[in-house]
Amino acid sequence: MYNNPATQPGGVPIPPTNPQPTPFGNTFYGAGSGLIRGGLGAYGEKILGSSSEYVQSNISRYFSDPQYYFQVNDQYVRNKLKVVMFPFLHRGHWTRITEPVGGRLSYKPPIYDINAPDLYIPLMAFGTYVVLAGVLLGLQGKFSPEALNWLFVKGSLGWCMQVGLLKVTLLSLGSGEAPLLDIVAYAGYTFTGLCLAILGKIVLRYTYFVLMPWTCLCMGIFLVKTMKRVLFAEVRSYDSSRHHYLLIFIALAQFPLFMWLGNISVNWLF
Repeated sequence: MYNNPATQPGGVPIPPTNPQPTPFGNTFYGAGSGLIRGGLGAYGEKILGSSSEYVQSNISRYFSDPQYYFQVNDQYVRNKLKVVMFPFLHRGHWTRITEPVGGRLSYKPPIYDINAPDLYIPLMAFGTYVVLAGVLLGLQGKFSPEALNWLFVKGSLGWCMQVGLLKVTLLSLGSGEAPLLDIVAYAGYTFTGLCLAILGKIVLRYTYFVLMPWTCLCMGIFLVKTMKRVLFAEVRSYDSSRHHYLLIFIALAQFPLFMWLGNISVNWLF
């Protein structure tokens, strides 16, 4: 009833007419697709490679390798504590030692450089600070697990405040290149002096009023020396008057911070 376009009037089917592929067409098609795939692949690898290199460079630039800060030994710990607690007796230079690694200069780890920052001493000092504060509360008859938790929070907040003070100072002076873990390590040395002052208060109460100003002064000198080294190494334009004022501000800010952290009481805010 209906005519099928695929058959002749006599009912004989018409063979389908498919174009025969030519060798030139296959060759051009394969070459074109290969060029496209190769070009896109090379372009994608270039983008991904540059992106990963940018991310890795920025991570190493601002955070460094955490393992670097724990390469210490007993000799380094003793000498570093002397530098932190008696910075005016440090007769050597304050510049960090560099070495070529992979075609670029890198700082030597703390085990080989007394001026390198580490996280071992700050973390141990922070833990000792919390323990000594708990002992002092126990001697005063005010110890409780909640009070110890609040002291931990108070110490952590004080550490963060010190980090913020140093970081903002460096940024205001045009030096924001120092790795964050370096700043965290420098700020964590605060607890070495606090441990000494609290220990003096436990052993003999009135020695606290002598040790606390002493440790504040020593920490201020240590941070001023350290920040001056960082500034001289990284700041391109040096404004002596502005830098000196801000460095003095860092030293003076240690006194209220130490007094607040050294005031061990149930009320962690005061």
